[in-house]
Parts: sequence; structure tokens; C-alpha cells
Amino acid sequence: MKYAILIPDGCADHPEDFPDSRTALVEARIPHMDALARSGIVGRSFNVPPQLPPGSDVATLSVLGYDPEQGYTGRAPLEAAAQGIPLGENDWAFRCNMVNISDDGLMKSFTAGHISSEEAAELLKTTGPEIVRTAGEKTVKFYPGVSYRNLMIYRGGNSGDSPFDQTTQTVPPHDYTDQSILSVLPQGAGGEFLRQLMDKSRELFADHPVNRRRIHGGQCPASQFWLWGQGKRPDLVPFAERFPGVRGSMISAVDLLIGIAKLIGWTQIQVPGITGYVDTDYAAKGRYAAKALEDFDLVCVHVEAPDEASHEGSSEKKVHALEEIDRHVLPPILEKLQSSGDWRIFITPDHPTSLKTKTHSHRMVPWIIAGSDVTPDHAECYSEQTAQESRRFMPSGWQLMERFIGIKPL
Repeated sequence: MKYAILIPDGCADHPEDFPDSRTALVEARIPHMDALARSGIVGRSFNVPPQLPPGSDVATLSVLGYDPEQGYTGRAPLEAAAQGIPLGENDWAFRCNMVNISDDGLMKSFTAGHISSEEAAELLKTTGPEIVRTAGEKTVKFYPGVSYRNLMIYRGGNSGDSPFDQTTQTVPPHDYTDQSILSVLPQGAGGEFLRQLMDKSRELFADHPVNRRRIHGGQCPASQFWLWGQGKRPDLVPFAERFPGVRGSMISAVDLLIGIAKLIGWTQIQVPGITGYVDTDYAAKGRYAAKALEDFDLVCVHVEAPDEASHEGSSEKKVHALEEIDRHVLPPILEKLQSSGDWRIFITPDHPTSLKTKTHSHRMVPWIIAGSDVTPDHAECYSEQTAQESRRFMPSGWQLMERFIGIKPL
């Protein structure tokens, strides 16, 4: 059996926010997904427990068959794994977003205008040492990542002496687009320390050459960094132990997904031209995924574009991203699957990302499972409404993987 998983990140929406419930999934021309819905089964699941944040970290663990209430420690440690950054037992990892916050405290851009990886790395390299010195801490180090997505690691050492604990509170910056951040600054254990680092970054970024160049070029500057998503080293059982005989691989431009893949023993497939934004090379993802199926039992393809479009509140970009996925990512995967004997495909967003609120929600997600041995349920298309009408409902989304793999019946 060959398996493929396609995660169009955040593609689900809230139908009641649209006239006649015409969400992006309804508006988009997605003939391949609709055909799979007709030939397979459509259902819905909740991937994020109500007590956990509705981010891709929690939701992706659920999609891949891991109970997030057991395995989730925070977002940043997963991204540290992607970069090969080892975490000791007493270390803490934090996401370090390049952002733009106005003088009156509004989150104008949680991506600093999708700053380039090179620019973000330069900002951290030239200001990081001064930020650490000012804080009086020698155990803090910054690690550049992809675009606005960077990391800060706090080394707790053998003593375990750190300012952070389970009361440390931070928030994702993408949840506060065009909103005031003054009431959601880091709080709890270590909150003052984190605020001090963020304030110093604002001071040092103010007249930095990177920002001068961006402003001169009409681009959004990075006014500071934002620390969030903290956590300690996670402990996840390898996928091949949970689902014996299934060797997995991951295609994604996002460190979070790559980190999860590495922690569960999957191989990262390097694909040139993928960006984690709407300008990604969709066709390359499709080609490389089809090729990966020659060497692996399972390939998972994650596409960040619908989520990024939702955070911008752009229905046009979200519809376009879905159509590009259907046009360029799915066909080569399906062709390879169907020429390989027995096969199954699983299509699901990790979480909904509302175009109205520009942020994630705990709501249900619609999914498709189709394959050579899947008996159709006679769904007409792939949408939130179709899933809502289905008798197939999984209140704990992480339990769906064992049905997809075939350990339990669909």
C-alpha cells in the first residue's frame, strides 16, 4: 500500500461568515479534490483539544496520529528539531518572529512584510550579541530560520535554573493582526525578561541598515522581534513504531512541519523553489512528492499558502492557492499512486483559518480519504458543508490516522 497525505494549511473556513456559505473551498475550482470526494469518503474532525492553542503545531501532531495532549510541549521545540538544534533537558526554545508593530502598539505585520531569510539573519547576527549583553544573560542564543520565522534558545544547563515554567504566557503574533499588543505582551514566569529582550530589539532595529534598505525600497521594516511558542524538548514515539512497516517522508517549506517529521523519524524531501507563501512552486511539490513515493511508503505534502492568505484576509489569494494545489500538486501524486497498486490518499487542513478574523480556530476541519480499497459515500464535492452533512465524525482527530493507515476500519 502506498499512502499520500496532503495538508492545505488553514484552508477550512467558517461557512456562516459567507453569503450562501460560499467559502474559499466552495469558490475554488478544485476538480481533482471534488473527484476524490466523490470516489472516497468525506468527514470532519476536531484536531485541537479546547485547552490547547489552535496552531499548526498542535493540529499537525493530531493529523499525523499523535495525541497532542500527550506529546505537545510547545511550537518552538519542534522548529528547533527542524534546524538540528539539540535541546537539553532544561533548555527552552522560543519562536522569534520578525514583526512590524506601530508606535501606538498595533501589530501591523506578523511577518515584517515577509522579510527575506537573509535580512532576518543579518538583523539577528548584528543585534543579537548586544541584546544578550543588555539582558545580562550568556545562556541565550538566536538562530535564523526561514523569512520571519526564527528561534531563540535559552540554555538552562545542568542546574535547571531558568526564569520560565508552565506559567509563562506568550501569544502568537498572527492572532493579533491590526490589533493592539499592549495587553498581550509576555506574562508569568520570565515574562519581564522576555519583554526586556523584545524592547531591546525594538531599540536596535530602529535605525538598522536592513530596515533602512527596506524602507527605501518601499517595504515594511522589521520594527522588533516577538517571542512566543515556548517549550521544552518533546518526546515522540517514531511513526514506524506506531504504524509498523510504514516509512514516511515530508515535503514542507515550514520548519515546524520539518521538525515534527524529524522527531517521528520521517525523511525530509528537499524541494527547490518552495517558500511557505502563496508564491511557492506548487508544481515542484507535486513532482517531488510523486518521486518520493518510489522510495517511501508514505509522503506528506504540506502547503502553507492557504493559511498565509487567510492571515492576510485575502479570499482571492486563498482561492488561488487552493486552485494551484489542485492543478499542480495533486495530479502527479494521484498518477503515481494509481500506478503503484493499492493506494490511499488523505486530504485535510490542520485547522481552520478564518478569512474574517484572520486567525486560527478550534473548529472542525473537513477531510477526504480515498483510495483503491475505499468504498465511496456519494459525497458530491469537498467543502465544509459536505463534511458537516457526513455521518463520519472524529471528535479526536489524532485517531483518524490509524483508520487511514488501515489498522482500524474506516
